[in-house]
Amino acid sequence: MAKKKSKSFLKKVLIALLAVVIVGGGFAGYKAYTVIYQPNVTLTGAQSDYIYIPTGSTFEDVSRLLYEKGYIVNRNSFEWLADYKKYKDSVKPGKYKIIAGMNNNELINMLRSGKQEPVKLVFNNIRTKEQFAGKISKLIEADSLSIIKSLNDKETAKKYGFTQDNFIAMFIPDTYEIFWNTSAEKFLEKMAKEYKNFWTADRKAKAEKAGLKPVEISIIASIVQEETNKTDEMSTIAGVYINRIHKGMLLQADPTVKFAIGDFTIKRILNKHLQYDSPYNTYKYAGIPPGPICIPSSKTIDKVLDYEKHKYIYFCAKEDFSGYHNFAITAAEHSRNAKRYQNELNKRKIK
Repeated sequence: MAKKKSKSFLKKVLIALLAVVIVGGGFAGYKAYTVIYQPNVTLTGAQSDYIYIPTGSTFEDVSRLLYEKGYIVNRNSFEWLADYKKYKDSVKPGKYKIIAGMNNNELINMLRSGKQEPVKLVFNNIRTKEQFAGKISKLIEADSLSIIKSLNDKETAKKYGFTQDNFIAMFIPDTYEIFWNTSAEKFLEKMAKEYKNFWTADRKAKAEKAGLKPVEISIIASIVQEETNKTDEMSTIAGVYINRIHKGMLLQADPTVKFAIGDFTIKRILNKHLQYDSPYNTYKYAGIPPGPICIPSSKTIDKVLDYEKHKYIYFCAKEDFSGYHNFAITAAEHSRNAKRYQNELNKRKIK
């Protein structure tokens, strides 16, 4: 009888132990499930956002970034799984899109894979290298200092087939896709490829027919773009400058004087401005300036390539301030046009 009771007790103990194991296992399984699959990304008032992981970041940097910005609810679970999945040893820089409700597994897999979101690189209405470097540095990881240093480096310019002065002509305004963690060097490589793609055989043939190199076309386009915002007049103005170049005349382009002085607010070019000594002052120095006075759009470059064939060698702004110009073949005709415009400037007290 005692033996039967002993067996019964042992059976109960084994069942109890099995129950504990099952419950414990179930709890551990549930715990593991919550760590891996329970939503752990929260975004206040948004469905998605972007995080930027700088080059050289450690896992501790990433964890701190996510937690301090309030993107992850449970930091410990994130760090435990990251360690388990060996993300700590494979942090990749870049711009990453995180979505509200992501779990640790989804977040870590994305970060570990390096599957980042491309940046839309857009630039236009740029006049100087400094302005350009500042604009680009806001879109990619490279800072403005590293970009301007590259743009001003003679050897770097030479590497891509340019001079220090005309290097800025390599950048054609458009919308490009690029990764955020792009260095200044990689950015230049990307733009060099885009420049090569832009200058097709057809465009090169048009430049050659005009007796000009592609970079010279870009420089003329920069002047045309600063002269007018009237697209339907650009080819006519380009024709004037190309006529002057072919005749060996001074370009006498007012925008080059403003660029030389570095003051784009000048409303009226006076004799004192024309005396400013600079290779960009086309009233003093013959030929095409050493470099662009702005980054011209692809549309303006094409307008110069398709310049209007005419006999005009003069033009000045119309006195009605419409933004259009009066064109002339002779100096006498141009003098009359210029006089009407100057009288209107005086009438409006524009100095």
